[in-house]
Amino acid sequence: MNPFATIPVEERYREFHERYPALNLIGNTRMVEVRCFKDELPEVTVYVKAEYSNPGGSLKDRPVRRMLLEALIEGKAGRGQIVLDSSSGNAGIAYAMLGAMMNLPIQIVVPGNASRERKLRIKAHGATLVQTDPMEGYDEALREGHRIAEREPDRYFHCDQYANENNWLAHYHTTAAEILAQTEGRLTHFVSGIGTGGTITGVGRRLKKEIPGIEIVQIVPEDFPGIEGLKPLENPGDIIPKILDSSVIDRKVRVSSMDAARTCALLARHGIWAGQSSGAYMHGVYETAKRIRKGVIVTLLNDIGERYMSTGLWESADEK
Repeated sequence: MNPFATIPVEERYREFHERYPALNLIGNTRMVEVRCFKDELPEVTVYVKAEYSNPGGSLKDRPVRRMLLEALIEGKAGRGQIVLDSSSGNAGIAYAMLGAMMNLPIQIVVPGNASRERKLRIKAHGATLVQTDPMEGYDEALREGHRIAEREPDRYFHCDQYANENNWLAHYHTTAAEILAQTEGRLTHFVSGIGTGGTITGVGRRLKKEIPGIEIVQIVPEDFPGIEGLKPLENPGDIIPKILDSSVIDRKVRVSSMDAARTCALLARHGIWAGQSSGAYMHGVYETAKRIRKGVIVTLLNDIGERYMSTGLWESADEK
């Protein structure tokens, strides 16, 4: 296996990568074996992709790059309109960073309880931040984004990551392609969750196409207090992402915020500093490993642990 295998930039985007060289920092993240479950489950090999090494600090750099570049190519952005979207935080950072890089005005709608670190970084890149009532949940930020775009359609380009096909296509052409190259296609399970649905749809579709019999496992967080960036999608009023292809999902694993915190602490004690959703994914990996007893599991470390210092994640993890 070659954990350093890289995927070339799509020819369609080469001009932009030459004009804005920092775009080349996105993607081609390293893959590493994590052995924190090896003593208990010696016949299961676990690999993680360090998505926190993207310049925006998260997996979201990938889809936001593609969505913005496609909007520029198609003439939907870059004409003075403000690029608008809703985010729990990581995509907002990616938009703000790339907007600063490419001189695009950005406005991000986030729930008021998004972590302080996220909000500070979005503003540091010069983007405008709109906050919604945290008691209304993340879906209220989505609704507010749509309301703003509908009120002033000439002023905004609504990128809408929940409905934008370039979201999942980014993962199909980069994240999944890198996983296949780095593992040489020798994986049996992929573990992921649902925020916008882009990752599990894009990676799931590509892996299903290339590897017969692979199992795609979805992480399902609890409703409250929940896990930042992940949605359970089990309540009648939940907004289902338009781009989500649930047919790629073979099995679901329920994960609590306490499970995620404990696993974040475990990863930290193995030298890996990742955020809450990464802890949830790794707990799902552990549950999957216990069930299968033998195989190769791949998952993603979505963002870095510093992004959660103000949330109490590490204090709660320390208590467990």
